[in-house]
Amino acid sequence: MKYRHALLIILLIIIADQWSKIYIKTHFFYGEEVLVMGQWFRLHFIENNGMAFGMKFSQGDLGKLLLTTFRLIAVGFGFVVLKQLVTKKYSTGAIVCGALILAGAMGNLIDSMFYGLIFSESSFHVAKHVPFGTGYGKFLHGQVVDMLYFPMVEFTMPEWVPFLGGKLFSFFDPVFNIADMAISTGVITLLVFQKKMVHARADELKAANTEQEIIKDRTE
Repeated sequence: MKYRHALLIILLIIIADQWSKIYIKTHFFYGEEVLVMGQWFRLHFIENNGMAFGMKFSQGDLGKLLLTTFRLIAVGFGFVVLKQLVTKKYSTGAIVCGALILAGAMGNLIDSMFYGLIFSESSFHVAKHVPFGTGYGKFLHGQVVDMLYFPMVEFTMPEWVPFLGGKLFSFFDPVFNIADMAISTGVITLLVFQKKMVHARADELKAANTEQEIIKDRTE
Protein backbone atom coordinates (compact mmCIF):
# COMPACT_ATOMS: atom_id res chain seq x y z
CA MET A 1 0.00 0.00 0.00
CA LYS A 2 1.36 3.43 -0.95
CA TYR A 3 1.80 6.31 1.47
CA ARG A 4 -0.51 8.58 -0.51
CA HIS A 5 -3.30 6.02 -0.19
CA ALA A 6 -2.88 6.06 3.60
CA LEU A 7 -2.99 9.86 3.54
CA LEU A 8 -6.19 9.71 1.48
CA ILE A 9 -7.81 7.49 4.14
CA ILE A 10 -6.77 9.99 6.81
CA LEU A 11 -8.16 12.91 4.81
CA LEU A 12 -11.53 11.23 4.17
CA ILE A 13 -11.98 10.33 7.84
CA ILE A 14 -11.08 13.84 8.97
CA ILE A 15 -13.55 15.36 6.49
CA ALA A 16 -16.35 13.06 7.70
CA ASP A 17 -15.47 13.66 11.34
CA GLN A 18 -15.26 17.44 11.05
CA TRP A 19 -18.40 17.73 8.92
CA SER A 20 -20.42 15.79 11.49
CA LYS A 21 -19.01 17.82 14.38
CA ILE A 22 -19.55 21.20 12.74
CA TYR A 23 -23.08 20.24 11.73
CA ILE A 24 -23.97 19.15 15.27
CA LYS A 25 -22.23 22.14 16.81
CA THR A 26 -24.14 24.62 14.65
CA HIS A 27 -27.55 22.90 14.61
CA PHE A 28 -27.98 21.40 18.11
CA PHE A 29 -28.13 23.11 21.47
CA TYR A 30 -26.06 21.49 24.19
CA GLY A 31 -27.66 18.25 25.38
CA GLU A 32 -30.17 18.06 22.52
CA GLU A 33 -31.03 14.52 21.45
CA VAL A 34 -32.58 13.13 18.27
CA LEU A 35 -33.66 9.52 17.80
CA VAL A 36 -32.19 8.03 14.61
CA MET A 37 -33.11 4.34 14.91
CA GLY A 38 -35.51 3.90 17.78
CA GLN A 39 -34.10 4.22 21.27
CA TRP A 40 -30.84 2.40 20.61
CA PHE A 41 -29.19 4.87 18.18
CA ARG A 42 -29.39 8.56 18.96
CA LEU A 43 -27.62 11.80 18.16
CA HIS A 44 -26.86 13.35 21.52
CA PHE A 45 -24.74 16.51 21.53
CA ILE A 46 -22.19 16.89 24.31
CA GLU A 47 -18.65 18.26 24.57
CA ASN A 48 -15.73 17.18 26.69
CA ASN A 49 -12.21 18.24 27.65
CA GLY A 50 -10.81 14.77 27.65
CA MET A 51 -10.02 11.72 25.67
CA ALA A 52 -11.98 9.26 23.56
CA PHE A 53 -15.54 8.32 24.59
CA GLY A 54 -15.80 11.28 26.94
CA MET A 55 -13.12 10.06 29.37
CA LYS A 56 -11.48 12.90 31.26
CA PHE A 57 -7.80 13.60 31.78
CA SER A 58 -8.25 16.61 34.04
CA GLN A 59 -10.81 19.26 34.82
CA GLY A 60 -8.36 22.18 34.89
CA ASP A 61 -6.87 24.29 32.11
CA LEU A 62 -3.42 22.81 32.72
CA GLY A 63 -4.68 19.27 32.21
CA LYS A 64 -6.44 20.30 29.00
CA LEU A 65 -3.28 22.02 27.74
CA LEU A 66 -1.12 18.99 28.55
CA LEU A 67 -3.53 16.60 26.85
CA THR A 68 -3.77 18.70 23.68
CA THR A 69 0.02 19.14 23.56
CA PHE A 70 0.47 15.39 23.97
CA ARG A 71 -1.98 14.79 21.12
CA LEU A 72 -0.05 17.21 18.91
CA ILE A 73 3.25 15.44 19.58
CA ALA A 74 1.62 12.02 19.14
CA VAL A 75 0.17 13.01 15.75
CA GLY A 76 3.58 14.21 14.54
CA PHE A 77 5.17 10.96 15.69
CA GLY A 78 2.28 9.04 14.12
CA PHE A 79 3.13 10.30 10.64
CA VAL A 80 6.72 9.11 11.09
CA VAL A 81 5.53 5.64 12.17
CA LEU A 82 3.02 5.44 9.32
CA LYS A 83 5.74 6.32 6.81
CA GLN A 84 7.94 3.56 8.25
CA LEU A 85 5.11 1.02 7.93
CA VAL A 86 4.80 1.86 4.24
CA THR A 87 8.57 1.97 3.61
CA LYS A 88 9.12 -1.40 5.28
CA LYS A 89 6.19 -2.83 3.31
CA TYR A 90 4.00 -3.91 6.20
CA SER A 91 0.63 -5.41 5.32
CA THR A 92 -2.18 -3.26 3.96
CA GLY A 93 -4.17 -4.04 7.10
CA ALA A 94 -1.45 -2.69 9.39
CA ILE A 95 -1.10 0.49 7.34
CA VAL A 96 -4.87 1.04 7.23
CA CYS A 97 -5.07 0.57 11.02
CA GLY A 98 -2.26 3.07 11.47
CA ALA A 99 -4.07 5.53 9.21
CA LEU A 100 -7.32 5.07 11.18
CA ILE A 101 -5.63 5.74 14.51
CA LEU A 102 -3.80 8.77 13.15
CA ALA A 103 -6.92 10.18 11.51
CA GLY A 104 -8.89 9.82 14.74
CA ALA A 105 -6.20 11.54 16.77
CA MET A 106 -6.07 14.39 14.26
CA GLY A 107 -9.86 14.74 14.22
CA ASN A 108 -10.05 15.31 17.97
CA LEU A 109 -6.90 17.43 17.92
CA ILE A 110 -8.54 19.88 15.49
CA ASP A 111 -11.40 20.38 17.98
CA SER A 112 -8.99 21.02 20.82
CA MET A 113 -6.80 23.40 18.84
CA PHE A 114 -9.33 25.54 16.98
CA TYR A 115 -12.95 25.14 18.09
CA GLY A 116 -12.51 27.50 21.03
CA LEU A 117 -11.30 30.16 18.60
CA ILE A 118 -14.00 29.90 15.92
CA PHE A 119 -17.24 28.97 17.75
CA SER A 120 -19.39 30.63 20.36
CA GLU A 121 -20.18 28.55 23.44
CA SER A 122 -22.82 25.83 23.20
CA SER A 123 -25.54 25.91 25.86
CA PHE A 124 -29.31 26.35 25.65
CA HIS A 125 -28.74 28.15 22.35
CA VAL A 126 -27.07 26.88 19.15
CA ALA A 127 -23.43 27.85 18.73
CA LYS A 128 -22.37 30.03 15.82
CA HIS A 129 -19.23 30.66 13.82
CA VAL A 130 -17.47 33.78 15.11
CA PRO A 131 -14.46 35.76 13.85
CA PHE A 132 -11.21 33.89 14.46
CA GLY A 133 -9.99 34.36 18.02
CA THR A 134 -13.27 35.63 19.46
CA GLY A 135 -14.75 32.24 20.40
CA TYR A 136 -15.41 30.64 23.76
CA GLY A 137 -11.83 29.54 24.44
CA LYS A 138 -8.14 29.91 23.75
CA PHE A 139 -5.84 28.10 21.35
CA LEU A 140 -5.40 24.45 22.45
CA HIS A 141 -8.36 24.77 24.86
CA GLY A 142 -11.26 23.82 22.59
CA GLN A 143 -13.90 21.26 23.55
CA VAL A 144 -14.18 17.96 21.66
CA VAL A 145 -17.63 17.45 20.11
CA ASP A 146 -19.35 14.09 20.64
CA MET A 147 -22.72 13.01 19.27
CA LEU A 148 -23.01 9.26 18.56
CA TYR A 149 -24.94 7.46 21.30
CA PHE A 150 -25.87 3.76 21.30
CA PRO A 151 -27.67 2.83 24.56
CA MET A 152 -28.56 -0.58 23.16
CA VAL A 153 -29.68 -1.96 26.53
CA GLU A 154 -31.34 0.25 29.12
CA PHE A 155 -33.16 -0.86 32.28
CA THR A 156 -33.55 -0.09 35.96
CA MET A 157 -31.64 -2.35 38.33
CA PRO A 158 -33.84 -4.35 40.77
CA GLU A 159 -34.09 -2.84 44.22
CA TRP A 160 -32.52 -5.90 45.84
CA VAL A 161 -29.17 -5.41 43.99
CA PRO A 162 -26.62 -4.05 46.53
CA PHE A 163 -25.51 -0.44 45.91
CA LEU A 164 -27.07 -0.38 42.41
CA GLY A 165 -30.70 -1.12 43.23
CA GLY A 166 -33.14 1.28 41.61
CA LYS A 167 -30.48 2.89 39.43
CA LEU A 168 -30.67 3.13 35.65
CA PHE A 169 -28.27 0.82 33.82
CA SER A 170 -27.33 1.55 30.23
CA PHE A 171 -25.15 -0.31 27.72
CA PHE A 172 -23.41 1.10 25.66
CA ASP A 173 -23.37 4.41 27.57
CA PRO A 174 -20.46 6.56 26.25
CA VAL A 175 -21.18 9.25 23.66
CA PHE A 176 -18.47 9.44 20.99
CA ASN A 177 -17.64 10.68 17.49
CA ILE A 178 -16.26 9.42 14.18
CA ALA A 179 -12.67 10.13 15.28
CA ASP A 180 -13.17 7.92 18.36
CA MET A 181 -14.59 5.19 16.11
CA ALA A 182 -11.54 5.36 13.85
CA ILE A 183 -9.13 5.11 16.79
CA SER A 184 -11.01 2.22 18.39
CA THR A 185 -11.32 0.30 15.11
CA GLY A 186 -7.61 0.68 14.37
CA VAL A 187 -6.45 -0.26 17.87
CA ILE A 188 -8.80 -3.24 18.33
CA THR A 189 -8.00 -4.63 14.88
CA LEU A 190 -4.26 -4.39 15.54
CA LEU A 191 -4.64 -6.08 18.92
CA VAL A 192 -6.72 -8.94 17.51
CA PHE A 193 -4.67 -9.50 14.36
CA GLN A 194 -1.24 -8.24 15.49
CA LYS A 195 0.42 -11.59 14.86
CA LYS A 196 -0.65 -11.52 11.23
CA MET A 197 -0.30 -7.79 10.59
CA VAL A 198 2.73 -6.79 12.64
CA HIS A 199 4.72 -9.70 14.04
CA ALA A 200 4.74 -11.67 10.79
CA ARG A 201 6.27 -8.75 8.90
CA ALA A 202 8.72 -8.07 11.71
CA ASP A 203 9.87 -11.71 11.55
CA GLU A 204 10.28 -11.42 7.77
CA LEU A 205 12.43 -8.30 8.16
CA LYS A 206 14.53 -9.97 10.85
CA ALA A 207 15.06 -13.05 8.66
CA ALA A 208 15.99 -10.87 5.69
CA ASN A 209 18.52 -8.93 7.75
CA THR A 210 20.00 -12.15 9.06
CA GLU A 211 20.32 -13.51 5.53
CA GLN A 212 22.05 -10.35 4.37
CA GLU A 213 24.51 -10.57 7.26
CA ILE A 214 25.30 -14.19 6.38
CA ILE A 215 25.90 -13.27 2.73
CA LYS A 216 28.08 -10.35 3.80
CA ASP A 217 30.17 -12.60 6.08
CA ARG A 218 30.70 -15.11 3.26
CA THR A 219 31.91 -12.49 0.83
CA GLU A 220 34.42 -10.97 3.24
